[in-house]
Amino acid sequence: MRNYRIYAGVFCFALLLGVSALRTFGTPQNQKPSVKPQKPPYITREEHDPDGIGVFYMGREIAQVMGHQAADWLDRPEREAEEAPSLLIRALKLKPGMAVADIGAGSGYLSFPMAKLVAPSGKVYAVEIQQEMLDIIAQRGKEKKISNVVSVLGTISDPKLEKNSIDLIIMVDVYHEFDHPWEMTTAMVRSLKPGGRLVFVEYRREDPNVPIKLVHKMSVEQVRKEMSIHPLKWVKTLTLLPRQHIIIFEKPAATN
Repeated sequence: MRNYRIYAGVFCFALLLGVSALRTFGTPQNQKPSVKPQKPPYITREEHDPDGIGVFYMGREIAQVMGHQAADWLDRPEREAEEAPSLLIRALKLKPGMAVADIGAGSGYLSFPMAKLVAPSGKVYAVEIQQEMLDIIAQRGKEKKISNVVSVLGTISDPKLEKNSIDLIIMVDVYHEFDHPWEMTTAMVRSLKPGGRLVFVEYRREDPNVPIKLVHKMSVEQVRKEMSIHPLKWVKTLTLLPRQHIIIFEKPAATN
């Protein structure tokens, strides 16, 4: 009986030693384990901002969506002076042949000038969850005689873009309204080509002088926090616009 205990003890020690060695030597150096990002919880609260939906994600309340009835506000004459969208477009450094996705394209205010820059072979995918907005875009495309803006009817959790097909995704004052930010970001990253860029344009929450409702603003810290759980690399943050950040991420070349 004593010998059995001795042999059993030796076997357990050898087994532990083998497991330790496997942990040390079993994984090649610099090889990161393939771990699927975990979805953070959506938390509902009864007390919340009246301009939010009462659902919180990673400490931030999700804002109410602007309906198609407010499309005229997107095209207001003073928008250039207030937000400098032409400066934003120049900062994107678009080139002919690029595939660009304008998520939450609205009336196509930015889609059409971007389409001119990626023409003739490039396309801008104007993604909306409201068919009424896409109808406006289709009509304006005919009026402007611009044929490389492609309307895409997405959902609240999926922009409906092909995998590894997009060079640049831009969201202008849109991300903070996503009902399902984790699912949308996962789908957007999937649609980006390796090395593709994901660009957030959000009203600066850090600046109390920006005359926008609080839940419709986002800080750079919050955006980076929410993107940190996805396979993205922060590239830079530009503060050249009067009221908004331009926060740029990149999909690493090795990501599928």
